[in-house]
Amino acid sequence: MSRDGLKIPLLNFWLLFRRLGERRITLILSFMIGLLSGVAGVALKNTLHWVQNVIGGIVPMDTTNLLYFGLPAVGILLTLIFVRYLVKDDLSHGVTRVLYAISRQGSKIKSHNMFSSIVGSALTIGFGGSVGAEAPVVLTGAAIGSNVGNFFRMNYKIRTLLIGCGAAGAIASIFKAPIAGIVFTLEVLMLDLTTASIVPLLISAVTASSVSSFLMGRNVIFQYEVIHPFTLHNIPWFVLLGIFCGFVSLYFIRTIWSIEKRFKVTRSPYKKWILGTIVLGILIYIFPPLFGEGYDVLQALLDGRPEYIFHNSPLYEFQDNYWLLIGSLFLIIALKAVATATTNGAGGVGGIFAPALFIGGISGFLVAKLINQFNFIDVSESNFALVGMAGTMAGVMHAPFMAIFLIAEITGGYVLFVPLMITSTIAFLTIMYFEPHSIYTKWLASRGELITHHKDKAVLTLLNVNKVIENDFMTVEPTETLGSLVKKVSQSHRNIFPVITPDRKLVGVVSLDDIRPIMFDTSQYEAITVQEIMNLPPEIIGINEPMESVMNKFESSKAWNLPVVNGDEYVGFVSKSKIFSAYRNLLVEFSEE
Repeated sequence: MSRDGLKIPLLNFWLLFRRLGERRITLILSFMIGLLSGVAGVALKNTLHWVQNVIGGIVPMDTTNLLYFGLPAVGILLTLIFVRYLVKDDLSHGVTRVLYAISRQGSKIKSHNMFSSIVGSALTIGFGGSVGAEAPVVLTGAAIGSNVGNFFRMNYKIRTLLIGCGAAGAIASIFKAPIAGIVFTLEVLMLDLTTASIVPLLISAVTASSVSSFLMGRNVIFQYEVIHPFTLHNIPWFVLLGIFCGFVSLYFIRTIWSIEKRFKVTRSPYKKWILGTIVLGILIYIFPPLFGEGYDVLQALLDGRPEYIFHNSPLYEFQDNYWLLIGSLFLIIALKAVATATTNGAGGVGGIFAPALFIGGISGFLVAKLINQFNFIDVSESNFALVGMAGTMAGVMHAPFMAIFLIAEITGGYVLFVPLMITSTIAFLTIMYFEPHSIYTKWLASRGELITHHKDKAVLTLLNVNKVIENDFMTVEPTETLGSLVKKVSQSHRNIFPVITPDRKLVGVVSLDDIRPIMFDTSQYEAITVQEIMNLPPEIIGINEPMESVMNKFESSKAWNLPVVNGDEYVGFVSKSKIFSAYRNLLVEFSEE
Protein backbone atom coordinates (compact mmCIF):
# COMPACT_ATOMS: atom_id res chain seq x y z
CA MET A 1 0.00 0.00 0.00
CA SER A 2 1.30 3.47 -0.87
CA ARG A 3 2.05 6.13 1.71
CA ASP A 4 -0.99 8.12 0.56
CA GLY A 5 -3.13 4.98 0.86
CA LEU A 6 -2.08 4.63 4.52
CA LYS A 7 -3.10 8.17 5.44
CA ILE A 8 -6.86 7.58 5.17
CA PRO A 9 -7.01 4.52 7.52
CA LEU A 10 -4.71 6.27 10.00
CA LEU A 11 -6.85 9.40 9.90
CA ASN A 12 -10.02 7.35 10.41
CA PHE A 13 -8.41 5.54 13.34
CA TRP A 14 -7.33 8.87 14.84
CA LEU A 15 -10.81 10.36 14.52
CA LEU A 16 -12.38 7.24 16.03
CA PHE A 17 -9.88 7.30 18.89
CA ARG A 18 -10.61 10.96 19.67
CA ARG A 19 -14.34 10.21 19.80
CA LEU A 20 -13.77 8.05 22.87
CA GLY A 21 -13.51 11.21 24.96
CA GLU A 22 -10.70 12.55 27.12
CA ARG A 23 -11.45 10.42 30.18
CA ARG A 24 -11.57 7.09 28.31
CA ILE A 25 -8.47 7.98 26.33
CA THR A 26 -6.65 8.78 29.59
CA LEU A 27 -7.54 5.36 31.01
CA ILE A 28 -6.31 3.60 27.85
CA LEU A 29 -3.06 5.57 27.88
CA SER A 30 -2.53 4.90 31.61
CA PHE A 31 -2.68 1.16 30.89
CA MET A 32 -0.24 1.56 28.00
CA ILE A 33 2.12 3.59 30.20
CA GLY A 34 1.84 0.97 32.95
CA LEU A 35 3.00 -1.71 30.52
CA LEU A 36 5.90 0.38 29.23
CA SER A 37 7.07 1.61 32.65
CA GLY A 38 6.83 -1.94 33.98
CA VAL A 39 9.11 -3.13 31.20
CA ALA A 40 11.44 -0.16 31.90
CA GLY A 41 11.78 -1.17 35.56
CA VAL A 42 12.55 -4.76 34.59
CA ALA A 43 15.02 -3.57 31.93
CA LEU A 44 16.89 -1.44 34.47
CA LYS A 45 17.11 -4.24 37.04
CA ASN A 46 18.22 -6.80 34.45
CA THR A 47 20.75 -4.42 32.89
CA LEU A 48 22.16 -3.61 36.32
CA HIS A 49 22.42 -7.29 37.26
CA TRP A 50 24.04 -8.08 33.90
CA VAL A 51 26.70 -5.39 34.41
CA GLN A 52 27.37 -6.66 37.94
CA ASN A 53 27.62 -10.26 36.75
CA VAL A 54 30.01 -9.35 33.93
CA ILE A 55 32.24 -7.45 36.36
CA GLY A 56 32.01 -10.26 38.91
CA GLY A 57 33.12 -12.74 36.27
CA ILE A 58 36.12 -10.65 35.27
CA VAL A 59 37.10 -9.31 38.69
CA PRO A 60 36.55 -11.68 41.65
CA MET A 61 35.34 -9.30 44.34
CA ASP A 62 36.55 -11.47 47.24
CA THR A 63 40.19 -11.53 46.19
CA THR A 64 41.28 -8.08 47.32
CA ASN A 65 39.53 -4.97 48.50
CA LEU A 66 41.89 -2.81 46.40
CA LEU A 67 39.52 -3.46 43.52
CA TYR A 68 36.90 -1.38 45.31
CA PHE A 69 39.10 1.65 44.78
CA GLY A 70 39.14 1.57 40.99
CA LEU A 71 35.87 0.02 39.83
CA PRO A 72 33.58 3.00 40.59
CA ALA A 73 35.99 5.29 38.70
CA VAL A 74 35.67 3.11 35.60
CA GLY A 75 31.87 3.05 35.82
CA ILE A 76 31.56 6.79 36.31
CA LEU A 77 33.97 7.45 33.43
CA LEU A 78 31.89 5.26 31.11
CA THR A 79 28.76 7.08 32.30
CA LEU A 80 30.42 10.45 31.74
CA ILE A 81 31.38 9.53 28.17
CA PHE A 82 27.89 8.18 27.46
CA VAL A 83 26.16 11.29 28.82
CA ARG A 84 28.58 13.85 27.40
CA TYR A 85 29.08 12.49 23.88
CA LEU A 86 26.01 10.40 23.12
CA VAL A 87 23.12 11.82 25.15
CA LYS A 88 24.47 15.39 25.36
CA ASP A 89 22.11 16.26 28.19
CA ASP A 90 22.08 16.26 31.98
CA LEU A 91 20.69 13.03 33.49
CA SER A 92 21.31 13.77 37.16
CA HIS A 93 18.60 14.23 39.80
CA GLY A 94 15.84 12.38 37.98
CA VAL A 95 12.96 13.22 40.31
CA THR A 96 13.96 16.89 40.47
CA ARG A 97 14.01 16.99 36.67
CA VAL A 98 10.51 15.54 36.58
CA LEU A 99 9.28 18.21 38.99
CA TYR A 100 10.99 20.90 36.90
CA ALA A 101 9.36 19.57 33.73
CA ILE A 102 5.94 19.81 35.38
CA SER A 103 6.46 23.34 36.66
CA ARG A 104 8.50 24.94 33.90
CA GLN A 105 8.44 22.86 30.70
CA GLY A 106 4.76 22.19 30.19
CA SER A 107 5.17 18.58 31.42
CA LYS A 108 7.32 17.80 28.38
CA ILE A 109 10.35 15.55 28.92
CA LYS A 110 12.88 14.76 26.19
CA SER A 111 12.38 11.41 24.50
CA HIS A 112 15.92 10.16 25.17
CA ASN A 113 15.05 10.02 28.88
CA MET A 114 12.96 6.93 28.11
CA PHE A 115 16.20 4.91 27.89
CA SER A 116 19.26 7.06 28.67
CA SER A 117 18.83 7.02 32.46
CA ILE A 118 18.65 3.21 32.41
CA VAL A 119 22.03 2.96 30.66
CA GLY A 120 23.67 5.69 32.76
CA SER A 121 22.54 4.35 36.13
CA ALA A 122 23.38 0.73 35.20
CA LEU A 123 26.96 1.75 34.39
CA THR A 124 27.30 3.90 37.52
CA ILE A 125 25.79 1.46 40.02
CA GLY A 126 26.99 -1.73 38.33
CA PHE A 127 30.59 -0.63 38.83
CA GLY A 128 29.96 0.35 42.45
CA GLY A 129 28.74 3.96 42.42
CA SER A 130 27.15 4.70 45.80
CA VAL A 131 23.70 5.69 44.52
CA GLY A 132 20.34 4.08 43.77
CA ALA A 133 18.57 3.06 40.58
CA GLU A 134 15.11 4.25 41.59
CA ALA A 135 15.27 7.96 40.67
CA PRO A 136 16.59 7.17 37.15
CA VAL A 137 13.74 4.72 36.57
CA VAL A 138 11.26 7.34 37.84
CA LEU A 139 12.62 9.75 35.21
CA THR A 140 12.33 6.96 32.64
CA GLY A 141 8.70 6.23 33.57
CA ALA A 142 7.82 9.92 33.67
CA ALA A 143 9.44 10.43 30.25
CA ILE A 144 7.36 7.55 28.88
CA GLY A 145 4.20 9.19 30.25
CA SER A 146 5.15 12.62 28.91
CA ASN A 147 6.01 11.39 25.42
CA VAL A 148 2.93 9.19 25.14
CA GLY A 149 0.79 12.16 26.15
CA ASN A 150 2.59 14.41 23.71
CA PHE A 151 2.20 11.88 20.88
CA PHE A 152 -1.56 11.77 21.39
CA ARG A 153 -1.74 15.58 21.63
CA MET A 154 -2.99 15.65 25.22
CA ASN A 155 -3.14 18.99 27.06
CA TYR A 156 -0.88 20.05 29.93
CA LYS A 157 -3.16 18.69 32.64
CA ILE A 158 -3.43 15.21 31.10
CA ARG A 159 0.29 15.12 30.26
CA THR A 160 1.04 15.87 33.92
CA LEU A 161 -1.26 13.05 35.01
CA LEU A 162 0.42 10.68 32.55
CA ILE A 163 3.82 11.68 33.94
CA GLY A 164 2.46 10.66 37.34
CA CYS A 165 1.24 7.37 35.85
CA GLY A 166 4.71 6.68 34.46
CA ALA A 167 6.41 7.50 37.75
CA ALA A 168 3.92 5.38 39.73
CA GLY A 169 4.43 2.51 37.30
CA ALA A 170 8.22 2.78 37.55
CA ILE A 171 8.20 2.62 41.36
CA ALA A 172 5.62 -0.17 41.33
CA SER A 173 7.75 -2.13 38.86
CA ILE A 174 11.15 -1.80 40.46
CA PHE A 175 9.88 -2.47 44.01
CA LYS A 176 6.82 -4.61 43.11
CA ALA A 177 4.94 -2.15 45.32
CA PRO A 178 1.88 -0.62 43.55
CA ILE A 179 0.56 1.24 46.62
CA ALA A 180 3.95 2.85 47.19
CA GLY A 181 4.05 3.88 43.53
CA ILE A 182 0.73 5.68 43.80
CA VAL A 183 1.59 7.36 47.11
CA PHE A 184 4.98 8.43 45.71
CA THR A 185 3.23 10.25 42.87
CA LEU A 186 0.82 11.99 45.24
CA GLU A 187 3.39 12.91 47.90
CA VAL A 188 6.65 13.50 46.03
CA LEU A 189 5.42 14.65 42.61
CA MET A 190 2.56 16.43 44.41
CA LEU A 191 -0.25 15.54 42.04
CA ASP A 192 -3.74 16.28 43.31
CA LEU A 193 -5.72 13.33 44.63
CA THR A 194 -8.99 13.53 42.67
CA THR A 195 -11.42 11.04 41.20
CA ALA A 196 -10.01 11.90 37.77
CA SER A 197 -6.42 11.10 38.79
CA ILE A 198 -6.61 8.14 41.16
CA VAL A 199 -8.03 5.60 38.67
CA PRO A 200 -5.32 6.14 35.98
CA LEU A 201 -2.64 5.96 38.68
CA LEU A 202 -4.11 2.71 39.98
CA ILE A 203 -4.22 1.23 36.47
CA SER A 204 -0.59 2.14 35.75
CA ALA A 205 0.77 1.00 39.11
CA VAL A 206 -1.03 -2.34 39.12
CA THR A 207 -0.17 -3.00 35.48
CA ALA A 208 3.53 -2.21 35.97
CA SER A 209 3.73 -4.30 39.14
CA SER A 210 2.07 -7.22 37.35
CA VAL A 211 4.51 -6.94 34.44
CA SER A 212 7.44 -6.94 36.86
CA SER A 213 6.09 -9.93 38.80
CA PHE A 214 5.43 -11.85 35.58
CA LEU A 215 8.92 -11.25 34.18
CA MET A 216 10.98 -11.38 37.38
CA GLY A 217 8.94 -13.43 39.83
CA ARG A 218 6.99 -12.34 42.87
CA ASN A 219 9.86 -12.30 45.37
CA VAL A 220 10.12 -9.14 47.48
CA ILE A 221 13.37 -7.14 47.61
CA PHE A 222 14.11 -7.98 51.24
CA GLN A 223 13.33 -11.38 52.71
CA TYR A 224 12.26 -10.79 56.30
CA GLU A 225 10.28 -12.72 58.86
CA VAL A 226 9.13 -10.87 61.98
CA ILE A 227 10.24 -13.06 64.88
CA HIS A 228 9.67 -10.43 67.59
CA PRO A 229 6.22 -8.83 67.12
CA PHE A 230 5.52 -5.23 68.08
CA THR A 231 4.62 -4.59 71.72
CA LEU A 232 3.25 -1.39 73.25
CA HIS A 233 6.08 -0.95 75.74
CA ASN A 234 8.49 -0.39 72.80
CA ILE A 235 6.64 2.71 71.59
CA PRO A 236 9.04 5.17 73.33
CA TRP A 237 12.01 3.52 71.60
CA PHE A 238 10.38 3.82 68.19
CA VAL A 239 9.70 7.49 68.97
CA LEU A 240 13.40 7.87 69.81
CA LEU A 241 14.28 6.14 66.55
CA GLY A 242 12.04 8.59 64.67
CA ILE A 243 13.82 11.59 66.19
CA PHE A 244 17.21 10.09 65.36
CA CYS A 245 16.12 9.34 61.77
CA GLY A 246 14.86 12.92 61.44
CA PHE A 247 18.28 14.33 62.34
CA VAL A 248 20.08 11.78 60.15
CA SER A 249 17.82 12.86 57.25
CA LEU A 250 18.63 16.51 57.93
CA TYR A 251 22.35 15.74 57.86
CA PHE A 252 21.92 13.69 54.68
CA ILE A 253 20.04 16.43 52.79
CA ARG A 254 22.36 19.27 53.79
CA THR A 255 25.55 17.29 53.20
CA ILE A 256 24.49 16.29 49.70
CA TRP A 257 23.33 19.86 48.98
CA SER A 258 26.65 21.31 50.15
CA ILE A 259 28.93 18.83 48.36
CA GLU A 260 27.09 19.00 45.05
CA LYS A 261 27.18 22.80 45.13
CA ARG A 262 30.96 22.59 45.44
CA PHE A 263 31.19 20.21 42.51
CA LYS A 264 29.18 22.65 40.38
CA VAL A 265 31.86 25.31 40.89
CA THR A 266 34.32 23.13 38.93
CA ARG A 267 33.49 23.43 35.23
CA SER A 268 35.71 20.69 33.84
CA PRO A 269 33.85 17.34 33.96
CA TYR A 270 37.13 15.43 34.02
CA LYS A 271 38.44 17.36 37.02
CA LYS A 272 35.18 16.49 38.78
CA TRP A 273 35.67 12.86 37.80
CA ILE A 274 39.25 12.72 39.10
CA LEU A 275 38.46 14.42 42.39
CA GLY A 276 35.19 12.57 42.95
CA THR A 277 36.44 9.08 42.15
CA ILE A 278 39.53 9.44 44.33
CA VAL A 279 37.37 10.41 47.31
CA LEU A 280 34.80 7.72 46.50
CA GLY A 281 37.49 5.06 46.05
CA ILE A 282 39.06 5.82 49.43
CA LEU A 283 35.68 5.70 51.19
CA ILE A 284 34.67 2.41 49.59
CA TYR A 285 38.11 0.89 50.24
CA ILE A 286 37.79 1.53 53.97
CA PHE A 287 34.05 0.79 54.19
CA PRO A 288 32.99 -1.67 51.43
CA PRO A 289 29.28 -1.35 52.46
CA LEU A 290 29.37 1.99 50.61
CA PHE A 291 29.90 0.05 47.35
CA GLY A 292 26.80 0.14 45.11
CA GLU A 293 23.23 0.28 46.37
CA GLY A 294 24.01 -1.50 49.64
CA TYR A 295 20.95 -3.76 49.62
CA ASP A 296 23.13 -6.77 50.52
CA VAL A 297 24.19 -4.98 53.71
CA LEU A 298 20.58 -4.21 54.61
CA GLN A 299 19.62 -7.85 54.08
CA ALA A 300 22.49 -8.90 56.35
CA LEU A 301 21.26 -6.58 59.11
CA LEU A 302 17.72 -7.89 58.74
CA ASP A 303 19.16 -11.41 59.03
CA GLY A 304 21.05 -10.49 62.21
CA ARG A 305 24.53 -10.59 60.62
CA PRO A 306 26.07 -7.19 61.49
CA GLU A 307 29.60 -8.54 60.99
CA TYR A 308 28.90 -8.40 57.25
CA ILE A 309 29.67 -4.68 57.25
CA PHE A 310 33.34 -5.62 57.74
CA HIS A 311 33.31 -7.98 54.74
CA ASN A 312 36.42 -7.24 52.60
CA SER A 313 37.26 -4.32 54.91
CA PRO A 314 40.70 -3.58 56.43
CA LEU A 315 38.84 -3.64 59.75
CA TYR A 316 37.66 -7.25 59.30
CA GLU A 317 39.86 -8.69 62.06
CA PHE A 318 38.23 -6.35 64.61
CA GLN A 319 34.67 -7.35 63.76
CA ASP A 320 33.95 -8.70 67.25
CA ASN A 321 34.78 -5.39 68.95
CA TYR A 322 31.47 -3.84 70.07
CA TRP A 323 32.64 -0.22 70.15
CA LEU A 324 34.40 -0.55 66.82
CA LEU A 325 31.10 -1.78 65.39
CA ILE A 326 29.24 1.21 66.89
CA GLY A 327 31.84 3.65 65.59
CA SER A 328 31.79 2.03 62.17
CA LEU A 329 28.00 2.30 61.98
CA PHE A 330 28.18 6.02 62.81
CA LEU A 331 30.87 6.57 60.18
CA ILE A 332 29.01 4.60 57.52
CA ILE A 333 25.90 6.75 58.11
CA ALA A 334 27.98 9.93 57.88
CA LEU A 335 30.05 8.85 54.88
CA LYS A 336 27.15 7.45 52.83
CA ALA A 337 25.93 11.00 52.20
CA VAL A 338 29.45 11.99 51.10
CA ALA A 339 29.75 8.92 48.84
CA THR A 340 26.34 9.54 47.24
CA ALA A 341 26.99 13.23 46.57
CA THR A 342 30.48 12.46 45.28
CA THR A 343 29.19 9.78 42.89
CA ASN A 344 26.70 12.19 41.33
CA GLY A 345 29.09 15.14 41.46
CA ALA A 346 31.80 13.17 39.67
CA GLY A 347 29.47 12.47 36.75
CA GLY A 348 27.54 9.38 37.81
CA VAL A 349 23.82 8.85 37.30
CA GLY A 350 21.77 7.69 40.27
CA GLY A 351 19.28 8.65 42.92
CA ILE A 352 18.91 8.73 46.68
CA PHE A 353 16.16 6.12 47.18
CA ALA A 354 18.65 3.34 47.94
CA PRO A 355 21.01 5.56 49.99
CA ALA A 356 18.03 6.75 52.07
CA LEU A 357 17.00 3.15 52.73
CA PHE A 358 20.62 2.25 53.47
CA ILE A 359 21.27 4.92 56.08
CA GLY A 360 17.86 4.17 57.59
CA GLY A 361 18.64 0.50 58.05
CA ILE A 362 22.03 1.32 59.57
CA SER A 363 20.45 3.98 61.81
CA GLY A 364 17.77 1.62 63.08
CA PHE A 365 20.26 -1.12 63.81
CA LEU A 366 22.60 1.36 65.55
CA VAL A 367 19.85 2.75 67.80
CA ALA A 368 18.72 -0.75 68.77
CA LYS A 369 22.31 -1.81 69.48
CA LEU A 370 22.79 1.16 71.81
CA ILE A 371 19.44 0.62 73.56
CA ASN A 372 20.26 -3.03 74.18
CA GLN A 373 23.36 -1.98 76.10
CA PHE A 374 20.99 -1.42 79.01
CA ASN A 375 20.41 -4.81 80.57
CA PHE A 376 16.77 -4.10 81.43
CA ILE A 377 15.84 -3.33 77.80
CA ASP A 378 15.63 -5.80 74.95
CA VAL A 379 14.51 -4.66 71.49
CA SER A 380 14.73 -6.43 68.15
CA GLU A 381 17.70 -5.04 66.23
CA SER A 382 16.40 -6.37 62.91
CA ASN A 383 12.95 -4.81 63.51
CA PHE A 384 14.61 -1.47 64.23
CA ALA A 385 16.70 -1.76 61.07
CA LEU A 386 13.53 -2.31 59.06
CA VAL A 387 11.60 0.55 60.70
CA GLY A 388 14.63 2.85 60.43
CA MET A 389 14.52 2.44 56.66
CA ALA A 390 11.04 3.98 56.68
CA GLY A 391 12.12 6.73 59.09
CA THR A 392 14.92 8.13 56.94
CA MET A 393 12.92 7.77 53.75
CA ALA A 394 10.11 9.80 55.34
CA GLY A 395 12.64 12.43 56.41
CA VAL A 396 14.78 12.67 53.30
CA MET A 397 11.87 12.66 50.85
CA HIS A 398 9.30 14.35 53.09
CA ALA A 399 7.00 11.45 52.23
CA PRO A 400 5.89 9.57 55.37
CA PHE A 401 3.00 7.71 53.72
CA MET A 402 5.17 6.45 50.89
CA ALA A 403 7.82 5.32 53.37
CA ILE A 404 5.27 3.38 55.43
CA PHE A 405 3.70 1.55 52.50
CA LEU A 406 6.96 1.00 50.62
CA ILE A 407 8.73 -0.72 53.52
CA ALA A 408 5.61 -2.76 54.28
CA GLU A 409 5.36 -3.88 50.64
CA ILE A 410 9.03 -4.57 49.86
CA THR A 411 9.39 -6.75 52.97
CA GLY A 412 6.22 -8.70 52.26
CA GLY A 413 4.11 -7.89 55.29
CA TYR A 414 2.34 -5.35 57.49
CA VAL A 415 3.13 -6.90 60.88
CA LEU A 416 5.19 -3.84 61.91
CA PHE A 417 2.74 -1.32 60.45
CA VAL A 418 2.24 0.55 63.76
CA PRO A 419 5.96 1.16 64.48
CA LEU A 420 6.43 2.09 60.82
CA MET A 421 3.75 4.76 61.26
CA ILE A 422 5.19 6.02 64.56
CA THR A 423 8.80 6.31 63.41
CA SER A 424 7.98 7.75 59.97
CA THR A 425 5.68 10.39 61.44
CA ILE A 426 8.15 11.45 64.13
CA ALA A 427 11.02 11.58 61.62
CA PHE A 428 8.92 13.71 59.27
CA LEU A 429 7.88 16.12 62.03
CA THR A 430 11.47 16.37 63.24
CA ILE A 431 12.98 17.32 59.89
CA MET A 432 10.10 19.64 58.96
CA TYR A 433 11.06 21.84 61.92
CA PHE A 434 14.50 22.43 60.39
CA GLU A 435 14.08 21.80 56.64
CA PRO A 436 10.73 22.58 54.96
CA HIS A 437 11.76 21.08 51.60
CA SER A 438 12.74 17.56 50.62
CA ILE A 439 15.99 16.69 48.90
CA TYR A 440 14.08 16.71 45.59
CA THR A 441 12.38 20.08 45.99
CA LYS A 442 15.04 22.13 47.80
CA TRP A 443 16.69 23.48 44.66
CA LEU A 444 13.43 24.20 42.82
CA ALA A 445 11.88 25.85 45.88
CA SER A 446 14.87 28.18 46.22
CA ARG A 447 14.12 29.44 42.68
CA GLY A 448 10.34 29.59 43.09
CA GLU A 449 9.82 26.84 40.49
CA LEU A 450 8.09 24.26 42.65
CA ILE A 451 4.54 23.03 42.05
CA THR A 452 2.80 22.41 45.39
CA HIS A 453 -0.53 21.13 46.66
CA HIS A 454 -1.43 24.77 47.44
CA LYS A 455 -3.48 25.48 44.32
CA ASP A 456 -2.93 29.25 44.25
CA LYS A 457 0.83 28.82 44.55
CA ALA A 458 0.81 26.01 42.02
CA VAL A 459 -0.95 28.16 39.43
CA LEU A 460 1.39 31.08 40.11
CA THR A 461 4.35 28.75 39.56
CA LEU A 462 3.00 27.83 36.13
CA LEU A 463 2.70 31.47 35.12
CA ASN A 464 5.72 32.96 33.38
CA VAL A 465 6.66 36.66 33.28
CA ASN A 466 7.54 36.31 29.59
CA LYS A 467 3.95 35.39 28.76
CA VAL A 468 2.37 38.46 30.36
CA ILE A 469 4.80 41.20 29.27
CA GLU A 470 3.22 44.14 27.42
CA ASN A 471 5.39 46.04 24.92
CA ASP A 472 3.05 48.79 23.73
CA PHE A 473 4.40 51.47 26.08
CA MET A 474 5.98 54.46 24.34
CA THR A 475 9.49 55.10 25.62
CA VAL A 476 11.21 58.44 26.13
CA GLU A 477 14.82 59.42 26.72
CA PRO A 478 16.00 61.45 29.73
CA THR A 479 17.18 64.35 27.52
CA GLU A 480 13.86 64.80 25.70
CA THR A 481 11.85 67.94 26.41
CA LEU A 482 8.42 68.25 27.94
CA GLY A 483 7.08 69.25 24.51
CA SER A 484 8.36 66.04 22.96
CA LEU A 485 6.83 64.05 25.81
CA VAL A 486 3.43 65.77 25.42
CA LYS A 487 3.45 64.90 21.72
CA LYS A 488 3.97 61.21 22.62
CA VAL A 489 1.19 61.43 25.20
CA SER A 490 -1.21 62.49 22.44
CA GLN A 491 -0.21 59.43 20.39
CA SER A 492 -0.32 56.85 23.18
CA HIS A 493 -3.21 55.03 24.81
CA ARG A 494 -1.10 54.40 27.93
CA ASN A 495 -0.58 56.74 30.89
CA ILE A 496 2.93 55.49 31.82
CA PHE A 497 6.11 56.22 29.86
CA PRO A 498 9.35 54.33 30.62
CA VAL A 499 12.47 56.49 30.50
CA ILE A 500 15.38 54.68 28.88
CA THR A 501 18.86 55.61 27.70
CA PRO A 502 20.04 55.06 24.11
CA ASP A 503 21.45 51.67 25.19
CA ARG A 504 17.93 50.77 26.50
CA LYS A 505 18.82 50.98 30.18
CA LEU A 506 15.78 51.81 32.33
CA VAL A 507 16.42 54.91 34.46
CA GLY A 508 12.90 55.94 35.50
CA VAL A 509 9.23 56.34 34.57
CA VAL A 510 6.92 59.26 33.90
CA SER A 511 3.20 58.96 34.54
CA LEU A 512 0.43 61.14 33.16
CA ASP A 513 -0.32 62.30 36.71
CA ASP A 514 3.27 63.63 37.00
CA ILE A 515 2.89 66.04 34.08
CA ARG A 516 -0.81 66.87 34.17
CA PRO A 517 -0.29 70.22 36.03
CA ILE A 518 2.23 71.46 33.43
CA MET A 519 1.40 69.64 30.22
CA PHE A 520 -0.73 72.55 28.87
CA ASP A 521 1.82 75.25 29.80
CA THR A 522 3.52 75.66 26.42
CA SER A 523 6.10 78.04 27.89
CA GLN A 524 7.63 75.08 29.73
CA TYR A 525 7.86 72.76 26.73
CA GLU A 526 11.52 73.58 25.96
CA ALA A 527 12.57 74.53 29.48
CA ILE A 528 11.85 71.22 31.20
CA THR A 529 13.43 67.88 30.33
CA VAL A 530 12.11 64.41 31.07
CA GLN A 531 14.99 63.84 33.49
CA GLU A 532 13.61 66.57 35.74
CA ILE A 533 10.12 65.13 36.05
CA MET A 534 10.71 61.38 35.97
CA ASN A 535 10.48 59.15 39.06
CA LEU A 536 11.96 55.84 40.02
CA PRO A 537 9.51 52.95 39.62
CA PRO A 538 8.24 51.59 42.97
CA GLU A 539 9.54 48.11 42.04
CA ILE A 540 11.38 46.50 39.13
CA ILE A 541 10.70 42.94 37.95
CA GLY A 542 13.36 40.63 36.54
CA ILE A 543 12.42 38.74 33.39
CA ASN A 544 13.10 35.37 35.07
CA GLU A 545 11.59 36.29 38.42
CA PRO A 546 9.13 33.77 39.95
CA MET A 547 5.52 34.89 39.70
CA GLU A 548 4.98 34.58 43.43
CA SER A 549 7.74 37.16 43.95
CA VAL A 550 6.16 39.37 41.25
CA MET A 551 2.80 39.31 43.05
CA ASN A 552 4.51 40.17 46.33
CA LYS A 553 6.03 43.25 44.65
CA PHE A 554 2.62 44.33 43.34
CA GLU A 555 1.18 43.88 46.82
CA SER A 556 3.89 45.87 48.59
CA SER A 557 4.05 48.71 46.01
CA LYS A 558 0.27 49.01 45.47
CA ALA A 559 1.09 49.54 41.78
CA TRP A 560 -0.93 48.25 38.82
CA ASN A 561 1.93 48.31 36.32
CA LEU A 562 5.60 47.53 36.91
CA PRO A 563 8.56 47.59 34.48
CA VAL A 564 10.40 44.40 33.47
CA VAL A 565 14.15 44.32 32.86
CA ASN A 566 16.62 41.75 31.61
CA GLY A 567 19.67 42.72 33.62
CA ASP A 568 19.59 46.52 33.16
CA GLU A 569 17.91 46.43 29.76
CA TYR A 570 14.27 47.52 29.56
CA VAL A 571 11.93 44.82 28.21
CA GLY A 572 8.37 45.99 28.84
CA PHE A 573 5.70 46.23 31.53
CA VAL A 574 3.63 43.74 33.46
CA SER A 575 0.16 44.74 34.60
CA LYS A 576 -1.71 43.25 37.52
CA SER A 577 -4.85 42.94 35.39
CA LYS A 578 -2.97 40.89 32.73
CA ILE A 579 -1.65 38.56 35.45
CA PHE A 580 -5.13 38.13 36.95
CA SER A 581 -6.53 37.28 33.53
CA ALA A 582 -3.82 34.67 32.84
CA TYR A 583 -4.23 33.33 36.38
CA ARG A 584 -7.98 32.82 35.93
CA ASN A 585 -7.48 30.96 32.65
CA LEU A 586 -4.86 28.66 34.18
CA LEU A 587 -6.93 28.08 37.32
CA VAL A 588 -9.86 26.86 35.22
CA GLU A 589 -7.57 24.38 33.41
CA PHE A 590 -5.85 23.38 36.66
CA SER A 591 -9.11 22.75 38.54
CA GLU A 592 -11.17 20.92 35.92
CA GLU A 593 -12.05 17.35 36.83
